[in-house]
Amino acid sequence: MSLERKDEHDHRGWMQERDLTPIEQGYLMTLMWLDKRFRIVDYLELLETMYYRVNLQMPKSHTEQYNLDNKFWYWYPLYSLGAFSTIAYIVAAVTGALLGFYYAPSTADGMEETVAYDDVVFIMQDLNFGYFLRSLHRWSAQIMTAAVFLHMLRVYFTGSYKEPREVNWLIGIVLISLTMVFGYTGYLLPWSQLSYWAGQIGVEMALSIPFIGEWIAQLIFGGFSLDASTLQRMYILHVFILPFVVTALIAIHIGIVWMQGIAEPH
Repeated sequence: MSLERKDEHDHRGWMQERDLTPIEQGYLMTLMWLDKRFRIVDYLELLETMYYRVNLQMPKSHTEQYNLDNKFWYWYPLYSLGAFSTIAYIVAAVTGALLGFYYAPSTADGMEETVAYDDVVFIMQDLNFGYFLRSLHRWSAQIMTAAVFLHMLRVYFTGSYKEPREVNWLIGIVLISLTMVFGYTGYLLPWSQLSYWAGQIGVEMALSIPFIGEWIAQLIFGGFSLDASTLQRMYILHVFILPFVVTALIAIHIGIVWMQGIAEPH
């Protein structure tokens, strides 16, 4: 007598009755193997049940409630701003990673010839397609900023921030704030005259905060005047911290939209 648990649903027989491709067969065999050991299907069914229960609690959209039969078609282009900003973020991330191969966050004393600025000049003047690459990175970042701002306006004026979507609205506020920080840190990386005075303005703004201004200036800018530690901090924020935080929040943001659905104009 075999000790192996009987396959009550005869999955193998079901597979033999159907004309499945090798990829489909491999996928189903893998799922069956995992299900016997980790109960994958049970957890998938649990998630599916939770998803439908949550969706049943979602209020009807404005179009559904008043049976308007999609009369709000003129709003629909504005509903692509979220996806548009996400695409711009992906382009900025890819081009930024490519630019990182030719950039070093190093500086010398004073604002004369510095390694960071020389690297930017090399990218713009000597590197093949370097001017195009940096321009694409800069414009995608600017387009992302504008798209996120317009996306927030659309959400506000169409009432999409209301219950039960208030959590996603708060996540959006955090994302647009981090987008501003993304742009600011990237603006300082060329270490040009524009970068220097933009950084000095940031130091003064930090110092103007009551009680904790000096501590914030030292933490973010490395002191009360700009030097190599300032550039190093901006590089770490721009390359090693913000991308992971923003990517995680975007994934959560899109996941919640997928669960709750699109809120039409109210």
